[in-house]
Amino acid sequence: MTSFATGRMLLTPTDRHGPARAKRLRRLDLGERPDASYDNFDAFADKVAEVTATPFSMVNFIDENRQFFAGLHTPAGNRGGQDLGSAAARSNRSSRYMARDHGYCPHVLVRRKALVLDDVCDYPRFAGNPVVDDIGIRSYLGAPLIDRTGIALGTVCAVDTVPRPWGRAGLDTIKSLAHELVRQIDHREGHHTV
Repeated sequence: MTSFATGRMLLTPTDRHGPARAKRLRRLDLGERPDASYDNFDAFADKVAEVTATPFSMVNFIDENRQFFAGLHTPAGNRGGQDLGSAAARSNRSSRYMARDHGYCPHVLVRRKALVLDDVCDYPRFAGNPVVDDIGIRSYLGAPLIDRTGIALGTVCAVDTVPRPWGRAGLDTIKSLAHELVRQIDHREGHHTV
């Protein structure tokens, strides 16, 4: 996807699996609306932030048009969304959506591989993303949530407002957290009437 809305060319990869993912997310009852059942995803985002020592972390489900932060950790513990900074102070669950061409999670989703950006400004492809200027994101660590059917449902990620040398340990950590969350999602499906 290419967007010129912000005066910059954003290169979000084409997502050929969007329709299948959207169908799977609906089947799992994930990614469409925040409700009380998402408290477990918030708790998981809190865990990711604690383990990675980052101010922001997310459990992000991505459909064909937008991203939904089912789990969200912000510095003050607020659960807002959208710009993760000023909007976080509003603590409004309905603001947990972000355009599909913002951020780095769509890249992780399409690549189906973890992504480590110690300093997003070192990568021209990623430095022009709106989250750099609008939110102040400088480092990113994310892994795909690939369920038992082989569909990448979304991502789990940690971000910081300063460059971070994630290293191999960071990569292993985020991949392990993603596997743990997928097991929880699979367990949820086994106990969820669809």
